[in-house]
Amino acid sequence: MLEHESFTDLLLEVSHLSEELENRSCLIGLPATDLAHLQRDIKRVYGYLVSEWLDYMLYLKSDYPHLFSLAMRTNPFDQTASPIVNGSISHSCQLENEKQSK
Repeated sequence: MLEHESFTDLLLEVSHLSEELENRSCLIGLPATDLAHLQRDIKRVYGYLVSEWLDYMLYLKSDYPHLFSLAMRTNPFDQTASPIVNGSISHSCQLENEKQSK
């Protein structure tokens, strides 16, 4: 039940942020107080998103390890993430990259 509540909270916060942004014709030139308000809303949404993503990763890890593997390889928090499974890759892309690096 708690996971449904946290997801509902996420949806409400995303909806609120969306409404806040839609009700401003332009974000340029807003007063510092309004920018601070929007920044708090964005940080709140991001916190909920991260929490939900982590919960989802735990779920995938325990119930769907093959899906978890791809999720970790394409981790949005890792700038070096790659969907490629480490190991020997012998296809034309690798061969072409090797040719170009010589």
